[in-house]
Amino acid sequence: MKVLMFGWEYPPHVFGGLATANYGISQGLHAQGDMDITLCLPKPFGDEDRSACQIVAMNAVPIAYRDVSAEYVRERVGNIMDPGLYFRLRDHLYADFNYMHINDLGAMEFAGGYPGNLHEEINNYSIIAGVVARTLDYDIIHAHDWLTYPAGIHAKQVSGKPLCIHVHATDFDRSRGKVNPTVYSIEKNGMDNADCIMCVSELTRQTVINQYHQDPRKCYTVHNAVYPLPDEYQAIPRPDHTGRDKVVTFLGRITMQKGPEYFVEAANMVIRRTRNVRFCMAGSGDMMDAMIHLAAERGIADRFHFPGFMRGKQVYECLKDSDVYVMPSVSEPFGISPLEAMQCGTPSIISKQSGCAEILTNCIKVDYWDIHALADAIYSICANDSLFTYLKEEGKREVDQITWEKVGAWIATLYKRTLGWEV
Repeated sequence: MKVLMFGWEYPPHVFGGLATANYGISQGLHAQGDMDITLCLPKPFGDEDRSACQIVAMNAVPIAYRDVSAEYVRERVGNIMDPGLYFRLRDHLYADFNYMHINDLGAMEFAGGYPGNLHEEINNYSIIAGVVARTLDYDIIHAHDWLTYPAGIHAKQVSGKPLCIHVHATDFDRSRGKVNPTVYSIEKNGMDNADCIMCVSELTRQTVINQYHQDPRKCYTVHNAVYPLPDEYQAIPRPDHTGRDKVVTFLGRITMQKGPEYFVEAANMVIRRTRNVRFCMAGSGDMMDAMIHLAAERGIADRFHFPGFMRGKQVYECLKDSDVYVMPSVSEPFGISPLEAMQCGTPSIISKQSGCAEILTNCIKVDYWDIHALADAIYSICANDSLFTYLKEEGKREVDQITWEKVGAWIATLYKRTLGWEV
């Protein structure tokens, strides 16, 4: 089966959780053995793992004719895309886009990540998708999150091939209900045009059905997973905090959706019981300054650390250095980070309002707003060695069974159902 996949980010260049999920899904599908995946990315850097897919650099796709040599194309974009593909794509221009901001190759540049002109980049991406969709051979289209829905719709209109969209989050999750009408309209248009809607949790599926008014028969739950830790991360030692301060960690975007203020308030309650605990709020976001001020107002700034944004090995060093991991999200479509923490042997506390709560058993679940229950759970794990050991061992055992290969097999089945190859 040939899949044309539209993504926005991909490791090792991680701007959010979408990169990790896109990589896991690609690898999980590749493990099925009969998948030929072409992944379109706005701005690849050339160092991406291409073992599971061919990558099309959308910033190297011509949308206007330029008379350039193969040698020049190889020099300009050979590190990110096959130069031969450039000329195949150039043969399928469908309109004159010379009026747009294009470079010497007739292609559009992308900032990468989530710049201030994000909506303009989403539109440009969908224009370029028209050239790609007219050039390549594929059976089905798979678009990840609202950023790529317009591209997926364009590809479907061009080819007549079925469109699967992957809902990693909705604007209801990101905004606590104060939905951006422009984003909502893009999300709903993507869902209306999709033949199959894959949602990262039943929680998200119900949002799609009830808030976006979608037919339940085309909406499916496809939970995320984790990959086994590579050897270099496995080798990171877990410090023994016996007789020393325990470490409790929040790791993620410090934004309204993630509930950071509940973490700080619960920390304040724990510190009233014991001073032998420290709190780490790792990450960045628009609420970071507010959380620093809140910790100061509560008089616990000396117990709080704000190390900033982390990536790669830093994340696992932080998780292994922690005695408790906390994810108090207000609305979390899935939430891979608790699974990563449990892989590291770190007991986790998650909100009941998270998608991963649907599949995890060996962790503690609380309502995000219940800071008393959250504080009790943190204190219990820090003070009770047997509880810590149980959650550490059983949590790791459980998460080791949640694999992307199983996710890939389920997505492959949904592809076949959508194509009518399997009933």
